[in-house]
Amino acid sequence: MATDNTAWQVRANPGRRTLVTGGAGFIGSHLVDRLVELGHQVIAVDDLSTGRMANLVDHPSVERVAGSVLDAPLLDELTSRVDEVYHLAAAVGVNTILKDPLRSLRTNLHGTEIVLNAALRHQVQVMVMSSSEVYGMNTSDGLTEDDDRVLGSPLLARWSYAEAKAVVETLAYAYWRNEGLPTVIVRPFNIVGPRQTGRYGMVIPRLVGQALRDEPLSVYGDGRQTRCFCHVREAVDAMVALIGHPDAYGQAFNLGRPEEVSIRELAERVIELSGSSSSIQYVPYSKAYGEGFQDMRRRVPDITKLRDLIGFEPRLGLDTIVMSVLEDQRQSRTAELSTLGGRG
Repeated sequence: MATDNTAWQVRANPGRRTLVTGGAGFIGSHLVDRLVELGHQVIAVDDLSTGRMANLVDHPSVERVAGSVLDAPLLDELTSRVDEVYHLAAAVGVNTILKDPLRSLRTNLHGTEIVLNAALRHQVQVMVMSSSEVYGMNTSDGLTEDDDRVLGSPLLARWSYAEAKAVVETLAYAYWRNEGLPTVIVRPFNIVGPRQTGRYGMVIPRLVGQALRDEPLSVYGDGRQTRCFCHVREAVDAMVALIGHPDAYGQAFNLGRPEEVSIRELAERVIELSGSSSSIQYVPYSKAYGEGFQDMRRRVPDITKLRDLIGFEPRLGLDTIVMSVLEDQRQSRTAELSTLGGRG
């Protein structure tokens, strides 16, 4: 497949009508920002379980709807008014999955089916957000979209999210193959940036928050496990380019920045960039998540497929990503202190 580097220049599309489920969440709100910049009319629906309406830009092109993807009549009505759907609504983070796996399964599975049914009725294209979790414990050097899934026991809640996302992908593919619905699947690898919270287990905002409070940085396990991080702004640009590309339909794409860093090195970098006096504290997985928790030693995406189709080439490095989270959390802390001072 030939590379089309010009496709990476995301183009304006004034007047296009777009629905974003999970639109008040971290990635969803950044996607809404970008769509508004490109001239879209956007409906952002969110049940506010982890998202916040305050994340959404105050703009006449944005309609805010507090509601769940499990509300089929609502999703049908919203979908009837748009040209495309980005389905991002899902249970978020390892902590959420472990705490309430049944609710997470219902949201991820039944919610996706409701969205796809509505899209089919109204014949609109859909992007379905999956996860790099579908690869499980596969530690290949550069995971491709066709690589095997290596999962633990289905009785461990840790893997219920991966299983659900795999079924979500199967649903999206079946709607394309059997019903002709234009669907595209995205598998994000650790998307990071402003507005992301460490409350649900996301490692960079959690470490940054600890560093700004001069608390010990909690590194789970031995810290030698590695991850790859991609800035949210580059991720949403790739999503916009993908949903508008007819060759993307019926396919899954890795989305990330394939530069590997150990969690211990990440913690050291956070301390240095923040100027914190924090130390590093190693925490056993059993203490952080409970007995029987299984983690993967590495997870590195091969983004050749995405690069070949749209010319995707992430350029924002780890320091830039960490600094964006640092600046965001510093601003939030300043705003909170100002509010408390005003009340005094």
